[in-house]
Amino acid sequence: MVLTIIIAFFSIIFLMVSHEFGHFIVAKKCGIKVEEFGVGYPPRIFGKKINGTIYSLNLLPFGAFVKIPGEIGGVEDYQSFSGLAIWKRVLIVLGGVISFWVVAFVLFTIVFNIGVKVPISDESGSLPGAEVRIAEVYKNSPAEISGIKRGDVVKELWVDGSEKQAISKIKDFQDFIAASKGNQVNVAFQRGNQTLETSLVPRMSPPENEGPIGVQLERTVLLIQKYPWYQTPIRGLAYCWEITYKSIEGLFKVLSNLITGKGLPSGAEPAGPLGLFVFLARASELGVGFFLYFIAAIAVLLAISNLLPIPALDGGKLLFLAIEKIRAKAVSPKAEQVTTTIFFFLLISFSIFVTIKFDMPKLFEFIKSGF
Repeated sequence: MVLTIIIAFFSIIFLMVSHEFGHFIVAKKCGIKVEEFGVGYPPRIFGKKINGTIYSLNLLPFGAFVKIPGEIGGVEDYQSFSGLAIWKRVLIVLGGVISFWVVAFVLFTIVFNIGVKVPISDESGSLPGAEVRIAEVYKNSPAEISGIKRGDVVKELWVDGSEKQAISKIKDFQDFIAASKGNQVNVAFQRGNQTLETSLVPRMSPPENEGPIGVQLERTVLLIQKYPWYQTPIRGLAYCWEITYKSIEGLFKVLSNLITGKGLPSGAEPAGPLGLFVFLARASELGVGFFLYFIAAIAVLLAISNLLPIPALDGGKLLFLAIEKIRAKAVSPKAEQVTTTIFFFLLISFSIFVTIKFDMPKLFEFIKSGF
């Protein structure tokens, strides 16, 4: 429970730090001065100055920041942001966005190295590739004695002289075993690339909470197949593009529905930072593969949302730079700062609204479920 919270929390921090690191590394490569790279927000806990930049750890753990002189005009020093050529400033702004895609690419590559199977319920119906897996084997149980191990996938059950029954739901397994207590049951199961068979006798009076053969079961379905390591970077890159395309398509659908008054598409629901935290916490319970997959997908969504031409986001900064290029004159620092501040408070207000209306119910449900 506590570990779930810690994992979800640091995952969000990781995404925010990687975003700011993208800005930071491109700014350094462009030769401008970076006054500070901070993890968390002030007050400062610790800071060390290296090559003119303060690297700090701060008290408020809500992200990270990069402090660059002249980020909103007013400083024309050659080492300031506003003193750079526009194309270099564009690269610095895009550095943070691109970092999200880099994180997504790396994580998707890892995911294709390990594969992803996710738990599903019997109520999900008959899904292609659904399988019943042994999640736990109790000591001295019929299952352990017969050689069944954790991670084995049950394929078929039968008793001598009867037809084999394919198993794709937990209830199918439980019903068959319950009806066969005291009789020898044959089990065909898969372990890695091997298909094996064994036999056992379900107990008439098993110990409490162990069941007739002494196993815990889970139903899973394959989300992403495991591939050889040399194929995974290409597949990770292709999947990153696929998720990006689908996310942009989904965003346009949402915006189109809102503009035409249709409301949010069926199943779509906004989520703020708290909702994101709950989603990550739940994802961490579904295994390493799915958790990494989920973080990668979020990274793609953050990259796209940051490109929206809204002041206070990276896309807003790009909008100001585009205006400067068209006018051949920068927007006044005061006008940019006022506009950015207004939109910042609008975004914060919207975030608070989403948190209260959508995220809090998710959080209460999460707490109620015992994490």
